Amino acid sequence: MEGSSSEKLIIVTREPDGIATVTINRPKSLNSLTRPMMVDLAKAFKALAKDNSVRVIILSGTGRAFCSGVDLTAAQDVFKGDVKDPETDPVVQMEQCPKPIIGAINGLAITAGFEIALACDMLVAAKGAAFVDTHARFGIFPSWGLSQKLARFIGPNKAREVSLAAMPLSAEEAEKLGFVNYVVDQNEVLNKARQLAGAIMKNSQDLVLRYKSVINDGYKLDLRQGLAMEKERGHKYYDGMTPEQFKKMQEFIARRGSKKPSSKL
Repeated sequence: MEGSSSEKLIIVTREPDGIATVTINRPKSLNSLTRPMMVDLAKAFKALAKDNSVRVIILSGTGRAFCSGVDLTAAQDVFKGDVKDPETDPVVQMEQCPKPIIGAINGLAITAGFEIALACDMLVAAKGAAFVDTHARFGIFPSWGLSQKLARFIGPNKAREVSLAAMPLSAEEAEKLGFVNYVVDQNEVLNKARQLAGAIMKNSQDLVLRYKSVINDGYKLDLRQGLAMEKERGHKYYDGMTPEQFKKMQEFIARRGSKKPSSKL
């Protein structure tokens, strides 16, 4: 395993099995983000997106918080900086990353931390974890997607309550609403995330990347446009398949057919 020193505030580890873990490592400040940390987080996702040895990325936080948002003691540095540069925007880089991203939400995910969680493809949360939007409380305008994504994920009325009243959304309620995939004991969050990553890696890497793309791109469209996009990409994919690829598909189906499938993750 290769990793970074414990002094780093954004730690990246790559494992031989194809899982990469990105850890926000500022526990004494509940993993609040400074401008340099945001830049490092963006660079981490950009690098992992290009790394062919990485198939799934897990994002977590050290200590009792996932990420408590932007460090408001340096707010001007964050909000008045070069915030429009996509190269240094972690949410943009997460959204552009073709690999599946699993958020391991070990505690509080507040405001910017909430938005980073929204940029993940799947979420595993600890019992007692919560998502909190404090934009309205502190007079901060959202710019990482919370005002648009949350309503689409949990419905507009609930989203208004969470954002306008700064009402915490518990992990348990988020699971019922379909925003969180699994809620587990605190000490099982990373294990469950790894288990989910392992289930993903058992499948065709090429199709996983294509499938993530068509789901995420289609979510931005209405149903008619999304169906048309799926059909267009599907036809293009099959048109490009060689006889050897079809043979491999049939061999894979034959092997799978001889085994009893498991529905458990």
